Amino acid sequence: MHTGSCLCGAVSFTVAAPLKAPDACHCMQCRKQSGHYWASTDVRRSDLTISGEDHIRWYQSSPKVRRGFCDTCGSLLFWDPPHRDATAIAMGAFDQPTDTKLNIHIFTADKGDYYDIADGLPQE
Repeated sequence: MHTGSCLCGAVSFTVAAPLKAPDACHCMQCRKQSGHYWASTDVRRSDLTISGEDHIRWYQSSPKVRRGFCDTCGSLLFWDPPHRDATAIAMGAFDQPTDTKLNIHIFTADKGDYYDIADGLPQE
């Protein structure tokens, strides 16, 4: 069982399964949304319980994906493709320990020019 929340606590969640190894997305949309890159893990919808859903605001960032954030504190929480059986949850929103480690960097061709990726993990 893993728990987490936004910064102010208006939105909280529970994941009733072990967390999958997260990825770090370096695409332009994730960088613009988060201010750097976006580290998240995919969680099956059936394993996810959210409290405070009335405080989640959704931004349709592309035809296939919406991004969820707290309307009180602005915490970026969810990357949600409604056509899939999973939603991605920001790793920084989880309470520790998460019992997982970053697995891969994705969309690295779009990464910011102000940092290097030098942790030895695979890059796509």
